[in-house]
Amino acid sequence: AGKLRDVLPDRGLAVTSIKRMFGSVKAIINLAMAEHGIEGRNPFASIYMPDEMPEERQPIPLDAIRRIQRECMAVDDENRWLLALISDTGMRLSEATGLARDDIMLDTDMPHIIVRPHPWRRLKTKGSERTLPLVGCSLWAAKRAVEASQHSPYLFPRYCNDKGCKANSASAALNKWLKQTIGNGYVMHSFRHSMRDRLRAANCPSEMIDQIGGWSSGKVGEGYGEGFTLDNIRKQMELLNSIEGEG
Repeated sequence: AGKLRDVLPDRGLAVTSIKRMFGSVKAIINLAMAEHGIEGRNPFASIYMPDEMPEERQPIPLDAIRRIQRECMAVDDENRWLLALISDTGMRLSEATGLARDDIMLDTDMPHIIVRPHPWRRLKTKGSERTLPLVGCSLWAAKRAVEASQHSPYLFPRYCNDKGCKANSASAALNKWLKQTIGNGYVMHSFRHSMRDRLRAANCPSEMIDQIGGWSSGKVGEGYGEGFTLDNIRKQMELLNSIEGEG
């Protein structure tokens, strides 16, 4: 247990992620010991964990995002498709890794993603269910991922199967690559911060920003109405890329 704890930070996992993982392992071992009448102490029950260091999740500058996207197109593999998909949609990493191929709608006038819960991956909140247009680098990434995963029901089979979604593994690999590409201080979650800032800079309505990111505003009227249409959001996202200038 101690050796596992010590090696995980080197793979890019934060203390909170390690604690969550240890909680699952501890529960499994406790159940196995109870079911089989095994006496003794669960080695994962009282393992020391270091204090959580404040995680700086600063937005990624636009020029760095464009550099990342160019690198993704150059490397052109499953990890880069996943990262590129997030870069122009603002999805959570777990939402993206848990996508089914059927969640990607390419044969339509408005290519889009349906973010919805699956048996292998839940969503954070009810408001996380949403439909997002595919524009910019995310459209390229979706096409590449769909083409490569044609023999699997999962868009990213490296990180997803019927037993669950390995978002932590994806996070460790992608955060390491981000560090090598644009330096320290940025993690995958930084793309969500960046997307919010990019939408603000394009004068996107705050309610639409919340809908795009699957954020809860906490306002009373949040649950009223059907929200912005896919066409409304697509036009805003296309405007965003037009203002910024696509890389």
